[in-house]
Amino acid sequence: MAKRILTRRQSWRIDKIQQERVARAEKREARMLDELSGGELGAEQEGLVIAHFGVQVEIEALEPELQGQHYRCYIRANLPALVTGDRVVWRPANQGAGVIVAQLPRHSELCRPDMRGQLKPVASNVDQIVIVFAPLPEPHANLIDRYLVAASHAGIKPLLLLNKADLLDGEHGGKARELLSVYKKLGYAILDVSAEAGDGLDQLQELLKDKISVFVGQSGVGKSSLVNRLLPEAQMAVGALSELTHKGTHTTTTARLFHFDSGGSLIDSPGIREFGLAHVDPADVEAGFIEFAEFLGHCRFRDCSHEHEPGCALLEAVADDKISEPRLDSFRMLLKGIA
Repeated sequence: MAKRILTRRQSWRIDKIQQERVARAEKREARMLDELSGGELGAEQEGLVIAHFGVQVEIEALEPELQGQHYRCYIRANLPALVTGDRVVWRPANQGAGVIVAQLPRHSELCRPDMRGQLKPVASNVDQIVIVFAPLPEPHANLIDRYLVAASHAGIKPLLLLNKADLLDGEHGGKARELLSVYKKLGYAILDVSAEAGDGLDQLQELLKDKISVFVGQSGVGKSSLVNRLLPEAQMAVGALSELTHKGTHTTTTARLFHFDSGGSLIDSPGIREFGLAHVDPADVEAGFIEFAEFLGHCRFRDCSHEHEPGCALLEAVADDKISEPRLDSFRMLLKGIA
């Protein structure tokens, strides 16, 4: 079916309707915030953002007398955008409500550009990014490399987690085994698990202990299934893989933070099939390819594209089997993507 092309007047009318709806929603939220602020509010205290719902956030109280209790809080208009993992100052109101009055400094944040190309934080105060992939849907090295570059840019330690390890010996395991060998040689922390069979989950729990970790990866790799095994009480929805396309369905709609009984926390983020890097520069991409460090800067030409130039140090390294050609291809693709 051909895509319908809207006239200028139709587009204007749709935008106008959307703006009116947003304005009405903002008025309702402002009125509610005024009512809360005008009533009896408790003393200022620290809280942790567990999830974000538009103009509201769910926070967990950190003060001893309220510790562990959750509240739906409105955000004062003068505050920056909040994300899961943020620490905030808030004041409790009646009936499980509250008002966020300040954001505390972040020690790290994971960001990605939105559909309009604007940089958007996904999670904050993260210690570890867990990059989940699987034999099915077929893993793509370039997507994994995007996450590695993003982790390097944010200063967050990466862990490569292969889920559905029981499929490695099947017809879909070849690409995953190839990727495993490449990243193992580079020294990345890698763990094979199976959410369905339970294999490797004890080791994974140890690697998550006493850290705030975020799960990322393309849809269908089993992030929500892993969360269900690690945190049965989370009751995450598990999307079925399409037998026709072998692509996953988006089952997680907002990043949410969960605590482990043994210590540490987990942020489960919405499944995404692409991870844009519009917020990084070439130096950030270079830093994300750790095995290139000894060769970068040694090409004959300063503006070397690493495509075909004589005296290219990276091409010579490929010829000498010091770096892999697929990694160089991925590197060039990422550089072109941010150009």
